[in-house]
Amino acid sequence: MSLQTLGALICGAVVGGAVLLLIVAIRGTEPKDATPSLFRDRSAENRKNLIRLGAGLAVGLLVLVVTRWLVLAVALGLLAVMADRFFGGTGEERRAIERLDALATWTEALRDTIAGAVGLEQAIPATAVNAAPAIKPSLNLLVDRLRIREPLPSALMRFADDLDDPSADLIVAALVLNARLRGPGLREVLSALADSAREELDVRRKVAAERRSTRRSVQVVVAITLIMAAGLVLFNPTYMAPYRGFIGQIVLAIVIGLYAIGLLWLRRLAKIEVPERFLIGTARDHGQHRPGDERMEVVSG
Repeated sequence: MSLQTLGALICGAVVGGAVLLLIVAIRGTEPKDATPSLFRDRSAENRKNLIRLGAGLAVGLLVLVVTRWLVLAVALGLLAVMADRFFGGTGEERRAIERLDALATWTEALRDTIAGAVGLEQAIPATAVNAAPAIKPSLNLLVDRLRIREPLPSALMRFADDLDDPSADLIVAALVLNARLRGPGLREVLSALADSAREELDVRRKVAAERRSTRRSVQVVVAITLIMAAGLVLFNPTYMAPYRGFIGQIVLAIVIGLYAIGLLWLRRLAKIEVPERFLIGTARDHGQHRPGDERMEVVSG
């Protein structure tokens, strides 16, 4: 390997890392929870991020060695890093639907259990036994908090934070209000919430089925474009010769940028927009939890 090739590899790696850091700086990062959930595997997420970053660097270096085109190497490296953002989403959407289905089923079970003149403190552990796997870990943690005599409103607020779902906020808000006021009518409220969750579940399933074709179209367009570009670069270098110069690289960067905007637009069309959460639980004791220190806030959005 010549010094010129080695220098090009190093420059490509530096430029790719700089562009990636610039994207992270512009997009920002999600703030870390003061008390992270026990069911969020941060180490697994970090491993996935490292794998994606390594794959992006490998793809970028390979393209740079084969084509000597810095712009193309950076673009394909970033595409490899953010492939899940362009082509993913089905797993997250499926988990959201499963969680909503589990919430609706649990709400109905809670309603039927309360109908037998049983209080919330007794009904929640009874219904957690047969809960769906999508919400059972969070429900088990809620039951454990109740067993250590944590106040019910406080435990419910933390249960909503564990689920981190706007639909769960509606159900938890009704339970918190009933736990604080001890008024009648909880069974009717839970029935209405369960029916609403079932209707939302039907809508989400229909929308997911319709947008599945949009995701498939995005994948087909990207695959055909990459195959055509690779074929031209490898088998018809004369046709692609104008892109080897400085001006050609600038033009290529503009073309790739417009193409990326189109992909993001198609990805946005295939994504289901859900409302933001309105129920926020906070515990403030220098980062430590203290029972009864939660509060409900309504955030604009």
